[in-house]
Amino acid sequence: MNGAQSRSRFPLLPGLANGVATGACWGSVFVAPAMVPDFTPLQLSTARYIAYGAISVLLVLPRWRQIHSRIAPKEWIALLWLGLTGNLGYYILISSAVRLCGIDITSIMTGFLPVIIGILGTREKDGLGLRRLVPSMLLMLVGLGLTAMQTLHSGEGTAGTDVTRLTGFMLAIGGLASWSIFALSNSRWLKRLSVISADDWSLLTGIATGAEALLLLPFAVHSGAASHPISGWLAFAAVSGGVALVASVMGGIFWNRTCQMLPMTLSGQMAVGETLFALFYGCLWTGRLPTAIETAAVIFLMLSVLSSALAHVPAPREETYPDRDRPGHPAGPAKTR
Repeated sequence: MNGAQSRSRFPLLPGLANGVATGACWGSVFVAPAMVPDFTPLQLSTARYIAYGAISVLLVLPRWRQIHSRIAPKEWIALLWLGLTGNLGYYILISSAVRLCGIDITSIMTGFLPVIIGILGTREKDGLGLRRLVPSMLLMLVGLGLTAMQTLHSGEGTAGTDVTRLTGFMLAIGGLASWSIFALSNSRWLKRLSVISADDWSLLTGIATGAEALLLLPFAVHSGAASHPISGWLAFAAVSGGVALVASVMGGIFWNRTCQMLPMTLSGQMAVGETLFALFYGCLWTGRLPTAIETAAVIFLMLSVLSSALAHVPAPREETYPDRDRPGHPAGPAKTR
């Protein structure tokens, strides 16, 4: 099956809907630290991924025997790899980058994920050629550029030496590469899955990630002061559990559905929804309206996704009628419509 044939069969609108739902879920991650500012990012992330694993176990448990019998050792190795590159490894690199070079530079770097994933998707058999994605990519770059302007204009300066900032910048690139590897590997696994659903694959990824997160627990305990009031711990548990359920469990399921339904050249660009919803939630949390630059950035990013979606719309098929295709038939060959 060539690329044109495969694109003519993917469910475009359901895939886009799942992509939007993914962004709505993932955007909540950016508000969570502001809700529990007395806890470190490592504590919040470790609790989130352990909760992600626990919720995944509870959801899979009723069907565990059936699912477990269908998963070979190589799939478990892949799930551990996906949990590391897409969750823990990505977080460790990004959080370290934030500490060394600041949240502004780091957030700008991670904003290029949809562009990189879209470009990587052009090498997949069901993806569009890079030339047809140029308008969408240009619109996205303009939107990201405006986002960078707003971030740098409102952000605070980053203390530290040039070497420290350069190290942080390199770690941010490492995080960018880590999640790109996850997106490419996960998309390929989803395309070849036949024995389990995309939803169950997401839950199994959660189990693998939760097991890996347990290794971070000793470091998380010592990453900040443990003397919090009971109300603080309750808020921390609620936020961690809520982010695990919404961003990890629900967001992971929606993302896997998106990757399974759409070519990577389009599903990758849907990740920009995380940036859009993060801005929306941030404005709601702080009780302000978006600035003019932020509004312009949102418009360009939305136009980018729309342009990419239109480029992926399947071409109309040619309908033929056997009787008309016979030589000598008075109606002649069938016309396309």
